[in-house]
Amino acid sequence: MSDQNAHGGRDGRGTRLATPGAMLGAREGRRLGHGVVETDSGLIATKVGVIHSDEKLISVLPTHTRYTPRPDDLGIGVVEAVQSNLWFLDINAPFNALLPMSLGPGKAEFGGARNVLNVGQTVLCRIQEVDETHSSVVTMKGLGLRRVDSGLVESLPPHLMQTLFSDGGSALKALKASTQCRVVLAENGRMWIDGSSDSITDVVARIARIRSMARDISNRDDMLAILSKEVA
Repeated sequence: MSDQNAHGGRDGRGTRLATPGAMLGAREGRRLGHGVVETDSGLIATKVGVIHSDEKLISVLPTHTRYTPRPDDLGIGVVEAVQSNLWFLDINAPFNALLPMSLGPGKAEFGGARNVLNVGQTVLCRIQEVDETHSSVVTMKGLGLRRVDSGLVESLPPHLMQTLFSDGGSALKALKASTQCRVVLAENGRMWIDGSSDSITDVVARIARIRSMARDISNRDDMLAILSKEVA
């Protein structure tokens, strides 16, 4: 990618894609956002995504992201395997999370973990600790943490969910009010939707449109303006 393609035309028009290692030109006094680092040769991209560049900031909005666990994050996990005193949860991260029996949702005798949670069941959990390899331990001891037995779980790329719902909760309130659904957002790119069949279908359709449109939007402000209409 040439420098002209990387930072020319800072009005947000046109989709400009970057790949890891792509040269993005000179810094020119701008702040460095997500997916951009500075080297002796200039700015380079570290993510596959769409370049956002204006007079103050340059960043790369990823086209796909995996969740990186952080302590105290709310997560929605799916049980992938069970041992005698331990569950392995898919939390949309590179590695499964561990849920020890001592941090599980109820009392179980040693070897009786399947009687409490079995493969394929979904839970609301919280990240308790993360090690240097990004492996994590989760807990279900806490307010609102539970097994999910109703509704359904939808996925949205973590960076897109953060962009859409990082406004103090107003977008989430609008989505709930306009669909009459219970919606719980988790930091790992998943949301639990519960309500009537028609209401759930409405939310799922909106999320599908958001995912589709986000692939063609190159400017964060445009993304917020257009996609926020889907949650109102």
